[in-house]
Amino acid sequence: MDVTVTPLPGLGTQQDFTTRSGHRIGVITYRDGRFELIVSGHEDPDKVAASVALTTEETSALANLLGAPQLVAQLTEQQREVAGITTWQLAVAPGSPYDGRELGATEMRTRTSTSIVAVVRGGTAHPSPRPDFRFAGGDLVVVVGTAAGLRAAAEILERG
Repeated sequence: MDVTVTPLPGLGTQQDFTTRSGHRIGVITYRDGRFELIVSGHEDPDKVAASVALTTEETSALANLLGAPQLVAQLTEQQREVAGITTWQLAVAPGSPYDGRELGATEMRTRTSTSIVAVVRGGTAHPSPRPDFRFAGGDLVVVVGTAAGLRAAAEILERG
């Protein structure tokens, strides 16, 4: 599936793809952190037929519904026998202190005793990302650790 990324000068970026039926489905990521889900009609793929503004939390929920559950279910199953260990999915919002920065810059393991085990971007999972993996706004980060560590990890990704 080809995803097209289109810069929107002064606004942000648009990422979209065309379905088998000819509809264009995409997300506009605004510089101020807002998201908009767009859908075109198949008769004119350049004309937006419907759009829905989404908050960062809603965007994460939609990403969870569409892509990450299988990965998280597998991780959860593998960790079921380890008491006190949990898997969370955390969003890197556009404009986050780590949007565009490398994973290693978070010092996540040192600061929180949690581990980033995967990053889901555009519906594609990137398992076991290396410290030089560069985050992008809209990424969904799969983190494993204790509840306290995961809360700290969320705070780091949100505020630095």
